[in-house]
Amino acid sequence: MDSHAWIDPVKLKRLSDIRRKELRQAAFAVLEREGIAGATLEKVAAQAGASKGIVLHYFRNKQELFEHAMREANAVLCNAVVARLRRARTPMERMDAVIEGNFEEHLFQPPLCHAWLSLCAEVPRDEKLARIQKVIHARMRSNLLSGLHGLASPRDADDIALGVTALIDGLWLRLGLQPGSVSREQAILQVKNYVAGQLATKEPVIVGA
Repeated sequence: MDSHAWIDPVKLKRLSDIRRKELRQAAFAVLEREGIAGATLEKVAAQAGASKGIVLHYFRNKQELFEHAMREANAVLCNAVVARLRRARTPMERMDAVIEGNFEEHLFQPPLCHAWLSLCAEVPRDEKLARIQKVIHARMRSNLLSGLHGLASPRDADDIALGVTALIDGLWLRLGLQPGSVSREQAILQVKNYVAGQLATKEPVIVGA
């Protein structure tokens, strides 16, 4: 019987998905090390133990590959936040889950921050990366507002969520530009202190009013 006569399409898709994930992870590893300017398809192929032809079989070009790398990195961060949110029982615990999840110890590291900065630097010139970044911020805003519900009025909650998002972005930027300049503990404390200070100055929300 011809061994190529029939190939299980489900198995083929599963193997393809695995390979694409490996290449996305390799691409992000290269971004961590080289930045967007120094990252090449050849380096990604070497990182994955594959050929450049294999990389181009799954991704049309460098731009598409790094778009998927950004999605991969965001998925890891999102999963960290979701895992913490599932354990949260109160609005403040939800706030803490979002804040702490965005500074997971294995994620808030200089190489990862640098890779994220490299991708963000391309956002103004790349519509797909801009859409991904928009989704990231929209998800963070939604998670923060779910925690702020009952703690602040809708208008105040919007302002606080914007401030938290800006602080998180800024702290990732700081660590990416200056390795060792801020620890995970310092970053979390900065954001939590901001939230506590903002809530202390707002009118209390009367539940059921």
